[in-house]
Amino acid sequence: MTQDLRQLGHAEFTRSPSSVGKLGQADPGLLISGLLCHFAQRASMGSGGTRGLVARWIRAKSNRGVTNGNTLTSGMDLPVSSTRARLSNVLRRSERDFELGRGALYIAQEEYPQLPVERYMLRLDALAEAVKDRLDDETAPPVVLGELIHTLFEREGLRGNRESYHDPRNSFINDVLDRRVGVPITLSIILLEVGWRLDLPLEGVNFPGHFLVRYRGAAEHLLIDPFDGGRIRFESQAQEVLDQEYGGMVRMQPAFLRAASKLDMIRRLLVNLKGLYVVVKDDERALSVVERLLLVHPASPGERRDRGMLLLRLGREEEAREQLRRYLDLAPGADDADQIRLLVRGRAGPEEEPNG
Repeated sequence: MTQDLRQLGHAEFTRSPSSVGKLGQADPGLLISGLLCHFAQRASMGSGGTRGLVARWIRAKSNRGVTNGNTLTSGMDLPVSSTRARLSNVLRRSERDFELGRGALYIAQEEYPQLPVERYMLRLDALAEAVKDRLDDETAPPVVLGELIHTLFEREGLRGNRESYHDPRNSFINDVLDRRVGVPITLSIILLEVGWRLDLPLEGVNFPGHFLVRYRGAAEHLLIDPFDGGRIRFESQAQEVLDQEYGGMVRMQPAFLRAASKLDMIRRLLVNLKGLYVVVKDDERALSVVERLLLVHPASPGERRDRGMLLLRLGREEEAREQLRRYLDLAPGADDADQIRLLVRGRAGPEEEPNG
């Protein structure tokens, strides 16, 4: 493959318009270009910017592999480590049996192969017990909710990491519990996991740009912002959060308050992590995340395409060609289909035209 084609592949991966959808309508797996813009705009929140911060963290861990070895092969021709196989097992469960905290810890375990998952699951149990100890025999849900928020965000000191928002450790539940700082999705997962242990009617809300938690009370539904110290708002005040994220440029829509499934939350966690690695061009780690996103949503055209582009950037040409052809089969009319066909033709030769 010529250097020109390699450069074309890189440019297409970072600027294709097909990955950008309307707020509230797009599959998070198709938002790579939108993520790049979003992360670039918010980079000033952390000292040194996103690229420098993530690059420093990656260099510090450069002697550690992306996976924990023991690689298997899945039915989708994706490499599957023993950790990834355990994640896949969680993802296949029903909503009721889906262990969100465990799934998030398995995502972290791919970065930290020796991570003691069960120990961190017990820490979530211990947080719930700490809340119970302060409640005595009180069981009224609003009181339990208040003590939960007090315990997590005041006594335990969990908070949003505004200083280093793009530090990858914010996306790993073990690091969030240890360092007591995180991003909206990881702080929300902790709040949900502990709240569910207390039988509270909580659910995630896949709010644009800022994940939230909803309390479904008998008299009122409330929105909880774990990134803002557990601040509580009425649903009618959701526009305030949008204004903080988008400077008043986005108006509230009912779709923004839809409940997120546990699988949705795992997807959002992975999409955040993917965006971080793409920004700093850590293609190996980005590929690892894309492959896990394909476990979440095997039929995602955008993730199939991004896997092909990352393989291309890593010089794995035959694998890249196959992934890009699959993408064209799944989305022959995509906005970037002509550019992808050019890549496939240039690498496959004129006698091998892709389908569609």
